[in-house]
Amino acid sequence: MTKTKKNSDEKTAGSKITFEERLERLEDLGDEIRKNDIPLDDAIRAFEEGIKLARALEKDLEKIESRIEILMNGTDADSGKKPDLGLFEDDE
Repeated sequence: MTKTKKNSDEKTAGSKITFEERLERLEDLGDEIRKNDIPLDDAIRAFEEGIKLARALEKDLEKIESRIEILMNGTDADSGKKPDLGLFEDDE
């Protein structure tokens, strides 16, 4: 088992993987698949893992887009009030 694959398995078992870690793993899988000497079974395994990662990343992006939309619109869609971001304090 490769070091990258082992690290990926350990993180999946023990904690939540960040967006950046999933994206990096997807890039690693793409590099792995592009190798000319990769066995077909390994290429299929990498492809399947890549599809799962791509779907998870897509869901993450949808959540991020929703948060950005709330911020840009200035209200929380569920409560109808402005979100308290804690970014700026009134100096009144």
